[in-house]
Amino acid sequence: MRVLIVKTSSMGDVIHTLPALTDAAKAIPGITFDWVVEENFAEIPAWHPQVDRVIPMAWRRWRKNMFSMATLSEMRAFRRRLRERSYDLIIDAQGLVKSAVFSRFAKGLHCGLDWKSARESFAALFYQQTCTVLFEQHAVIRARSLFSQALKYALPETVADYGIDRNRFVSDPSVHPYLVFLHGTTWATKHWPEESWIELAKTASLAGFHIKLPWGNPAERERAERIAKDCNGALVLPRLDLVGMAKVLAGAKAIVAVDTGLGHLAAALDVPTVSLYGPTNPILTGALGQSQVHMSAKFACAPCLSKVCTYREASPLTSSPLYPPCFASLASSSVWAELTMLL
Repeated sequence: MRVLIVKTSSMGDVIHTLPALTDAAKAIPGITFDWVVEENFAEIPAWHPQVDRVIPMAWRRWRKNMFSMATLSEMRAFRRRLRERSYDLIIDAQGLVKSAVFSRFAKGLHCGLDWKSARESFAALFYQQTCTVLFEQHAVIRARSLFSQALKYALPETVADYGIDRNRFVSDPSVHPYLVFLHGTTWATKHWPEESWIELAKTASLAGFHIKLPWGNPAERERAERIAKDCNGALVLPRLDLVGMAKVLAGAKAIVAVDTGLGHLAAALDVPTVSLYGPTNPILTGALGQSQVHMSAKFACAPCLSKVCTYREASPLTSSPLYPPCFASLASSSVWAELTMLL
């Protein structure tokens, strides 16, 4: 049986879908998957043994120059590649009108979330088969439920298995034990305060750990340099591609992360991780797996699910200059205590 998956982004969303493939492979011997994904994340699906072909797309880049000759040529080539094979089933696991439209380029029975379950309800109009999946559950469970209904097998009650062999990334297990601090994320409100990272780095260094600080843009690099400045054993890494980042994460003794796609990659690689949540809700989108600890801000409006902090009320916590103020409830000493329990 050959199935096409349309799950284009983000990094966390792509990783959240991997356990559903593991479930399907156990239920349906011989099943294989092709996967449509944004070009920036094209390496991730290929790490799962059931994925035969990855079909990258570049919607984030195409939409900036939609009518240029180069974009139109790339889009035509993408459509031709989608139609090279006929599929027993096409699963739009994104639930957006955009992904539903792209899924229609492929030949086969089209399946996706129904009107009440899709992130954009109108996407359901593009499917020949729809499935009902409750919103109020973790994204990994939503994906596993969608696949079990679409492929008609019982939803497993086992712990999510991402299907990634961590050993493929660990190159030298004898290196000095190190921690990775995943300090970069997209929303300003999801950033743990810089001074807290500095305090945690100093504590970890005194405990004998080296610290590796990755970055993905100039602002993150500057933050990493400030964290490492007065901390012996802290290293600002060069800019890494996804495979290079996976190697760093897989070799770590443990990781501290904000709510970021790389935190989900750490969970998929089964690396002990303490993840910090302010405005977002780990019950719905937290890093899911073994040895994963979620620390959520204890604050009046958390989780607010907002990219901009609008809190203005007086509170003992807001006497601190920390931004956003909800993270004042997650002191570096508390994070270190959780981290040492994992270690």
